[in-house]
Amino acid sequence: MLERLRVRNFRGLSDVTIEELGRINLVAGRNNVGKTTLIEALFLLAGAGKPHWAINRNLTRIVDPDAMPASIGEALWTPLFRELDTDRPIEISGRHAALGDLSLAIAMEKPVKTEVHRKQGNGVLTAEHAREARLTFKYTDENQGTLTGRAHETAENVTFDWEGGHPTISGTILKPGSGDLKRDAILLGRLRRQKRGELILEALRVIEPGLRGIEDNSSGGAPMIWVDVGLRELVPLPVMGAGMTHVARIVLHASTVPGGVVLVDEIENGLHHSVLPEVWRVVEKTAEAFDVQVFATTHSFECVEAAHAALRGNGFRLHRLELVDGGSHCVTYSEDALDGAIRHHLEVR
Repeated sequence: MLERLRVRNFRGLSDVTIEELGRINLVAGRNNVGKTTLIEALFLLAGAGKPHWAINRNLTRIVDPDAMPASIGEALWTPLFRELDTDRPIEISGRHAALGDLSLAIAMEKPVKTEVHRKQGNGVLTAEHAREARLTFKYTDENQGTLTGRAHETAENVTFDWEGGHPTISGTILKPGSGDLKRDAILLGRLRRQKRGELILEALRVIEPGLRGIEDNSSGGAPMIWVDVGLRELVPLPVMGAGMTHVARIVLHASTVPGGVVLVDEIENGLHHSVLPEVWRVVEKTAEAFDVQVFATTHSFECVEAAHAALRGNGFRLHRLELVDGGSHCVTYSEDALDGAIRHHLEVR
């Protein structure tokens, strides 16, 4: 489990440190203070500098793959750097209980490629110069050493080089609007094969108490999750609403990264405030079942209140990001401080 985290020069985060991480961490704060950026930084650190993360849509924020820009370096990679300054490397570091000190440095290189052409017939040489973007990743584990990876953009494609080989933290990220119905069904099938399907069934009963069963089924032409709610036929899970699908994906994604980190942006998305305490208990049970550490973001006071009520004393931490004098700052609430803030309706979001 991660015990400490520091992020420097990544998107809008200048230099922010969180000293006290828990099993379940909720990140609050105003718009554009860096909540989503923080979990993206964790996603990169968990990936041990995998260079193909450089075009992962959960990181680049490109939802539609067909909308990928012509210049990936300028449109996707430069915005990763604080104030678009690619001369200042991104630095993400932390302390892990089992792996020790971890760090990831990301830098932008812009080598100039020169091609010399011989004009036919006259022997004259002409030169063409092209500047190509290259994103480099340097991941260091105090016990295993350093891994280096590169994502290199050419005029035709993006290529990747990565050494790999270290034991690392595995990570998965959930964002609003993301998700794949086919993958959901495959993950459910895997969970049921392991005889752990009851985990997701119990989780979804928090929202739909009358839920009788759940299965992965391809009768509609493609794999999809179907649920039994007492009608004469099963119905697709998405028909039951965004909240049901969201809770299912939290459990399913956690099952793919045992011992790793689960990152959830806007965890209250699609959920009524009345079910939030029970949803947090589902998150706690899921974290225990798969030995994962959870990081989530929220804008909701009800979500903070529900997490505190459901999880107090069980490794829950609330972290509030703020901008102070143009820089990033994080306040981690103690249990007593959060209790007092909620009781007096002080702003903690």
